[in-house]
Amino acid sequence: MAEKKKTEAQIRAQKKYMENFVEVKVRMTADKRSIVQEHAAKMGESATGFINRAIDETMERDKER
Repeated sequence: MAEKKKTEAQIRAQKKYMENFVEVKVRMTADKRSIVQEHAAKMGESATGFINRAIDETMERDKER
């Protein structure tokens, strides 16, 4: 399928949206990445969403110690 070309307004909007975020690299094996992606999909979320949720939940648990 041909990819739809983004308009200038869409490009500006995406750039403005992305200014709120930074990228963090996480190294893992290809097998583990597949496991994370599959698990996230089963939970109805993206791998990024799952990783962020895992971080948030772990940090909350750590506060309770």
